[in-house]
Parts: sequence; C-alpha cells; structure tokens
Amino acid sequence: MVGRIITSLDCVAEGAEWLACREPRFAAALPLVGDLPLRREADGFAALLRAIVGQQVSVASARAIWGRLEGLGLTEAAAMATATDEDLRAAGLSRQKARYGRALAQAGIDFNALRGVPDADVVKTLVAVPGIGVWTAEIYAMFALGRADVFAPGDLALQEAARMLFGLEARPSDKALRKMAEDWSPWRSVAARILWAYYRVAKEREGVM
Repeated sequence: MVGRIITSLDCVAEGAEWLACREPRFAAALPLVGDLPLRREADGFAALLRAIVGQQVSVASARAIWGRLEGLGLTEAAAMATATDEDLRAAGLSRQKARYGRALAQAGIDFNALRGVPDADVVKTLVAVPGIGVWTAEIYAMFALGRADVFAPGDLALQEAARMLFGLEARPSDKALRKMAEDWSPWRSVAARILWAYYRVAKEREGVM
C-alpha cells in the first residue's frame, strides 16, 4: 500500500496540524519556523543522479557539476550509460561518482512503476544500486515521490533538531530517531520538514549559519 501522497502545500499544512495536535513540541515549533516548504521535485533518473552528484560536496560545487552535466547532455540515463571517463571527468565527477552514475543508468529501474510501490520496496529497489544508500532512497521517496509517511533518521540535521526540540541529552542515533518517528506516522515526511526548519532557525539564533 502506497499511502498518502503530498501534492500541495495544503497537504503539508494538514500534516503539520495533525502533528501539532499529537505532539506539543511540534505545536511549539511551528510558530517559530513559519510556513513549511512543499519540496517536491520531478521523479526519475535525473533526481537520483543529482543526489549522487551532491554527495560530500558543497551545494555550490554540486550545482556547478550538474550544470556541466546538463551542458554535455549527460543527465539522461541513455547518455550516462555510454559516457566515457573523459566525459564525466570533464563535468567534474570523481571516478567513484562516475561509476555510480553509470551503475544507476544501467540499473534498469522502472521509475514509473516505483510510483505505485510501497515505501519499503522503493528503498529496497534503490539501495541495490551502488552509490545509493538508505538516506538517499528515503529522500527520493519523500520529495520525488511525495510519500507522506517516510522519514530519514540518518540525516544529521534531523538528529540534531530532534535533540534540541525534544530536550535530549545527546543527538539520537539513526535507530533511536526512527523509533521516535513512529509516533509521527502517518505524517513523518511533514515531521521531517518541521525538524529541518527548526534546525535552521535554531542555528541562526546561535549564529552558526
């Protein structure tokens, strides 16, 4: 069963209202963070390739590399599958990321079919591809597929936001945060939006960002 799909800001607002009624800390956070973003993007090969490109580099570097890939016509699966090492180096991809990009292009994922697949099966399908971990797969499910009840507990910003908002002594582990998030079902993706927004606001107050 796929469950609820987030398609609009009204969906996000509905989820935020539900979470605020269930958890007082979310109710307290919402006035601080303002309107939550929709954060939807087109699904498919390019969304996952962009995630691979962005791994372990700055946002500016990722944008520059993506722009070069677009300029070279290498953001489609067919072109990536046959790209040479020289082509991909020219775009700024490391040898490892070039391998990951080609592996994704050659994986034969039916992206249209993924739209009707349960969340756990989406993650299982994607992590079978080299270079795609659980975090990347969960982020894809949240923002490219719009799944309302997916969370990404391995995200360090979510862990730190949960520590601050819930007054925890230490940053929760991936496993501990996944357990906490069970109480936020069926709107875990909106809970993630609240926590990311809270993290940004809290860090700005501390003068970190």
